[in-house]
Amino acid sequence: MDKKCFHCGQEIVSEEVNFDDKVFCCNGCKTVYEILSQNHLNNFYELNKQAGIKPDGDKNYFEFLDTPEIFNKIIDYSEDGTTLVTLKIPVIHCTSCVWLLESLKNINSKILYSTVHFTNKTVQIAYKSSTYKLSELANFLSSLGYKPIINLETAEKKKPKNVDRTLIIKIGIAGFAFGNVMLLAFPEFLEGNKDVWLEQYNQLFRVLMFLLSLPVVLYCASDYYKSAWSALRYKRLNLDMPIVIGIFALFFRSCYEAYWGISNGYFDSLCGLLFFMLLGKFFQQRTYKSLAFDRDYKSFYPIAVTKIDPDNQQKNILISKLKIGDRILIRNGEIIPADAILIKGEAFIDNSFITGESHLIEKKSGQKIFAGGKQRGTMLELEIIKEVNQSYLTRLWNNEAFKKENSILDTITNSVSKYFVFVILIITLISGCYWYFIEKNTSQMYQVITAILIVACPCALALSVPFTLGNIMRILGRNKFYVKDSTTVEKMSKVNHIVFDKTGTLTMNKANHIAYEGKPLTVAELEELKAILKNSNHPLSRSLYEYLDCPDKSLLVRNYKEIIGKGIEANVNGNTYKIGSSSFVKYKGEPIQETSVFISINGENIGRYIFKNQYRKYVPEVVKKISLKNKISLLSGDNNSEEEFLKQLFPTSTILKFNQSPQDKLEYIEKLQKKGDLVMMVGDGLNDAGALKQSNVGVAIADDINSFTPSSDAILDGSRITSLSSYLKISKIAIRIVYICFMISFFYNIIGLSFAVSGRLKPLVAAILMPVSSITIVFISTILTQISGYIVFKKDLKS
Repeated sequence: MDKKCFHCGQEIVSEEVNFDDKVFCCNGCKTVYEILSQNHLNNFYELNKQAGIKPDGDKNYFEFLDTPEIFNKIIDYSEDGTTLVTLKIPVIHCTSCVWLLESLKNINSKILYSTVHFTNKTVQIAYKSSTYKLSELANFLSSLGYKPIINLETAEKKKPKNVDRTLIIKIGIAGFAFGNVMLLAFPEFLEGNKDVWLEQYNQLFRVLMFLLSLPVVLYCASDYYKSAWSALRYKRLNLDMPIVIGIFALFFRSCYEAYWGISNGYFDSLCGLLFFMLLGKFFQQRTYKSLAFDRDYKSFYPIAVTKIDPDNQQKNILISKLKIGDRILIRNGEIIPADAILIKGEAFIDNSFITGESHLIEKKSGQKIFAGGKQRGTMLELEIIKEVNQSYLTRLWNNEAFKKENSILDTITNSVSKYFVFVILIITLISGCYWYFIEKNTSQMYQVITAILIVACPCALALSVPFTLGNIMRILGRNKFYVKDSTTVEKMSKVNHIVFDKTGTLTMNKANHIAYEGKPLTVAELEELKAILKNSNHPLSRSLYEYLDCPDKSLLVRNYKEIIGKGIEANVNGNTYKIGSSSFVKYKGEPIQETSVFISINGENIGRYIFKNQYRKYVPEVVKKISLKNKISLLSGDNNSEEEFLKQLFPTSTILKFNQSPQDKLEYIEKLQKKGDLVMMVGDGLNDAGALKQSNVGVAIADDINSFTPSSDAILDGSRITSLSSYLKISKIAIRIVYICFMISFFYNIIGLSFAVSGRLKPLVAAILMPVSSITIVFISTILTQISGYIVFKKDLKS
């Protein structure tokens, strides 16, 4: 019995290395085993027997990666001894690969974390660049058998192409072979042809057809073989299994008939089959790329940033409008939207969205700040040095740290596809036995088997979910509701309890009626107060900043601290200010009922600003619509001074809770979920970050400030909160459309199977019908979603 390597599973031909009572084919495999064993990662071999990859024997130390020019082009981020880089690793092929690559931090202490993108065959790694070179990281991956591919295209960070060039080459080869094989096979289709010359060279034509079909079968269909083989290694069936069986059946039967002179076989049908299947794959890739492009560059979130004009005037603009050289203001808690140079201010940057580490990095004037960092402290003035990359912000928003449970519908799709393939194989076996044993027609049997396997490919079934929900995401984006991914649409369709925050969510930030009560403030104190408030994103701070009638002198603010849910502490011109709740400034007077912001200067309580909130227009109508099919709760950090008014605004069944801290809100949502409720939390994204992440669907309200909130599942433009019931309605319609597409796909397969089983469907026709079915599903999905979106939002806008 041939010995096999314990790590990679390959047969040992020459060299044999023994270690730890195990046999390896080379020292590379033994080294990988040692690394895994020393770091207690032996589960790698339990996840998938013989799943290891043989390390590359060529020693390539990637020294060129340490050249500063190349290093700066390849890396995504490098700051404070931490570097983030995304590397292309084509050999990623199974779950054990993913598991091992995401466990790198357990193997190598210099690696902070690693995340695999299986579809793109990439791994994003954060490592300690202060003590570890990029070339050392690349060599380390190579030693594990995962050699990264780094070429000029990778280094230049070019925009990804819309279509894989390899696929285009395969289509070209298949098309060339299809046309020439049809030409060579044509004479045999002429009945009664007795041409001596054709009969003399008939066998030569068959040999040429065989040779032309070889590159099609061996190269053009290679992706189907790889996919099917990967599934078999895990003892599973996938969508490509029936196709591979059909290709082999058609090819070997053609070889048999051509060799024995029975006929010219089915080489023409085989080449045509793969040509049309690859065209269908081309179409799918183009459509998927279109969806991805739309998400990254066109569906801009309602994130605005304050731009400073040359005349020193400030205005809010979308980040998509930013250009190199523009100057912007970044307040406490705001995301830096693009690489920039610090012009003014004390920068303490939190890069946890990028690296996972919450360590604050201090920046001095003139230093570079990377996009994706969050300012913790006073307001900054920055100059943009690189264009905004919306796809980069999208990746931050989709960071693994902020992901929730897996998609329910995705599981259904996978299960249906799996059983669907199993049923198709049973039907194929029964049909083959019928034509072979009962009809005694071997030639027809092969055609029937091939036609069944091709026409019944559940590609259309698998496309139903991504295309339907992708179109719904576009419609929601056009209506200023920006969802993170298709899973959010699915979860929205199942929500039965809506939890609202009050301040900044139901109220309008710039429309509060404000009155002052207390010791009169001097002009200097008002200017200092305004300078402090300018740094905050809290709705009450923004309202009070706009209300104060004094010049904005951009005074230097020191020791700025903003405590979520409590208030602000800072120092201006030697005076220490506390601005916030009564408990925060240690107010000792009578209990206060109204919503108020208290002011203390150098420990002395000066007075308070009293807010009478103005609620967003049409809130009562929105609440009424939502309450028809959902339970509603209101959580407010303010006191209960407006309780009686809110009771008139909300249905009697609404649960109202006041004086709620951020932790109280999170715990309340947890209690609802334990009762079985599926909760949507609608908040401002500042005090409500924990509650947004805990909820099944977290929706962050954005007005005209930078409200990039990675813990949320969706961002809603504040002006469109009136459309909330429509967003919920269209998500439910989306799921119905998915099931309609499922039924159409099943109906198509039943009709196709009935023709194929009876022998009335040629394999070539089946190959043409397969991409046609996919196109049909995409067309129906697009039409239904567009019509539904038009009806729902047109009716909503009118109301």
